[in-house]
Amino acid sequence: MPKAQTQQVTVGAVVATFLERCGVRAAFGVISIHNMPILDAFAQRGVIRFVPARGEAGAGNMADAYARSTSRLGVCVTSTGPAAGNIAGSLVEAYTAGAPLLHITGQIETPYLDKGMSYIHEAPDQLTMLKAVSKTALRIRSADNALGVLKQAVRAALTAPTGPVSLEIPIDIQSALIDMPSEAELAPLSLHLTEPDPAALDQLAAQLAQTRRPLLWVGGGARHAAGAVKRLRDLGFGIVTSVQGRGVLPEDDAANLGAYNIHKPVEAFYQRCDAMLVVGSRLRSNETLRYELKLPRPLLRIDADPAAEGRCYRSDGFVCADAKLALEGLADRLEARGYRADAELQADLKKTHETAVASVREGLGPYSALVQALQQAAGRNFNWVRDVTVSNSTWGNRELRVFEPSQGVHATGGGIGQGMPMAIGAAVGAAVTASGRKTFCLAGDGGFILNLGELATMVQEQCDMVIVLMNDKGYGVIKNIQDAQYGGRRCYVELHTPDYAKLCESIALPHARCSSLSELPALLARATDRQGPFMLEIDMLSIGPFKSTFAGPPVNTITQIPALNLAASNT
Repeated sequence: MPKAQTQQVTVGAVVATFLERCGVRAAFGVISIHNMPILDAFAQRGVIRFVPARGEAGAGNMADAYARSTSRLGVCVTSTGPAAGNIAGSLVEAYTAGAPLLHITGQIETPYLDKGMSYIHEAPDQLTMLKAVSKTALRIRSADNALGVLKQAVRAALTAPTGPVSLEIPIDIQSALIDMPSEAELAPLSLHLTEPDPAALDQLAAQLAQTRRPLLWVGGGARHAAGAVKRLRDLGFGIVTSVQGRGVLPEDDAANLGAYNIHKPVEAFYQRCDAMLVVGSRLRSNETLRYELKLPRPLLRIDADPAAEGRCYRSDGFVCADAKLALEGLADRLEARGYRADAELQADLKKTHETAVASVREGLGPYSALVQALQQAAGRNFNWVRDVTVSNSTWGNRELRVFEPSQGVHATGGGIGQGMPMAIGAAVGAAVTASGRKTFCLAGDGGFILNLGELATMVQEQCDMVIVLMNDKGYGVIKNIQDAQYGGRRCYVELHTPDYAKLCESIALPHARCSSLSELPALLARATDRQGPFMLEIDMLSIGPFKSTFAGPPVNTITQIPALNLAASNT
């Protein structure tokens, strides 16, 4: 009997088919002559929703937030050369946050590659550039090994510590015809989870069994370990989180301190505890007062990255393992011992939390009403996406309260202007997964303009989201830093700001401006009682400033920088 003829397809079609097998249902990017075989396959197959961003930087942020808010692989497709360079900042953000993202970039035809011939769209040593801003960067060098390298890239992105992986596919390889792989050949590679060493877990359990007031610090690397975290809470552990770890335990749980860890009442509370176990967290500088926050001792750590041992803080015990596997094993051992922490610990934590929350809300002045109104409007099932802005630094990274680990997304790396495209990615993720979440985006006007073109993407895609734009017509936090450290000498912080009502009208984006917080309930109802995008502009110049001034990340001392003696310098 003659052998059945195998279907011939492009490598681009194999890429699309394999991503479908990986559970990808949305991708983001900018179409180009150097990625059209892939995007043509997306369109013909009709399984993956492609979101055409207005720039590669925004597309990368969208894919990043899609990954974080859905706990799935994010995918971004760009062209080569300048386009691949445009996404670099977004990849740095995804790398900082540990987001599992696959960045597929085109590349020029292989006969001209790496020849230095100034071929159009060529970037000298592009792969090295991408390696600098990615967990790893790979190149497909022939049609025959395209699927194998693609599988390797996806597994690298999804293996802890997760992160963005860039994959170059030259355009002639994308359009090359090959046999369609079989269903078995299209299966993704299995993921390797680092198993904890039983003896190391025995030692960790023995150390914690000697404590009475232990805390568990939960980072973004433990987002998948909610069940194990709850088991330790039930043994009496107090729970604190990094900003990335918010929602692993619902933030209305009385045993959850949340991300208020840099506030004075919390540092004092830490000194009343006799151990801290840090799991899946980098103990980043802005969450530890530049590594000078006094944490309880012994300080024990669990991390899938062996390089985390002793990083930022000296470790008194370390287990290299997947967070979920290690915490489940630890809970098994402590339960077998009949361990229970001091019953007063969680009550003390609850009081500390209440004190910290009251302090923050007091410092917000009139904007405390905004926080409470947003929480009421959002309910429990929502995405909370934030840009780098004064409002996020003062309250957005701690409130609104979130109840699942995938609900909170913020610009971890500190780059401005990324929040709005991130919110688009989260909103698309909510749509393709049918989670029912409305996305709320907190942004400041200074950074907002950086990716302003993505407003058109948001309207075109009819993203179900509300932008809360805090508009003070300038770089508010930079003004505060200049006041605190530069003798009040302000420069380059006053910005020409669009009339957002007119701008929104021009692109068919519903808009409302809030000039008095008494208007807020009605405006929020208008923003949320509908599907699709909405901009709620908060006129901060009319409402007034925060009661307390935020002047950048906490530092122990602020040094005044003197004015230049211009007369002396001119002599």
